[in-house]
Amino acid sequence: MLTALTYRDHGHGAAKDQVSLTYDGRFLRRKTVHLVSGGQLLINLPKTTSLDHGGRLITEDGGEVEVIAAHEALLRVSGPDLARLAWHIGNRHTPCQIEEGSLLIQNDPVIRHMLETLGATLEEVEAPFTPEGGAYGHGRTHSHEHGATAHAH
Repeated sequence: MLTALTYRDHGHGAAKDQVSLTYDGRFLRRKTVHLVSGGQLLINLPKTTSLDHGGRLITEDGGEVEVIAAHEALLRVSGPDLARLAWHIGNRHTPCQIEEGSLLIQNDPVIRHMLETLGATLEEVEAPFTPEGGAYGHGRTHSHEHGATAHAH
């Protein structure tokens, strides 16, 4: 079994293989995953890391395994007041992928109900999910910290 000990957000040349992971599955430190080729890869990173679509896991032999955003169940959100809908999604710290004329979010029943109440048009889709990073740098927004001057809500 291959082992990856390092991650970088871009590749250098052709990858030896690929691993396809959902958005939630791309946030990890140590996990055994299945490669597209059928093999297995032990990911053993020094800290919990958010793996980006197109990023590379570096194996012990120096090879690269490309990270691919897997298709997953999402909601395409649209409507005449998309900025207002985006504000409500962001106010709930919900990861959101911004597209031309629509937003993509994970298919969460509570958020879905809120958006229906606000008059959004919703469509269930299967697609790769690569939401925007946090406003204070790249990566996930789940901690809502702002550096040394973090505040509580």
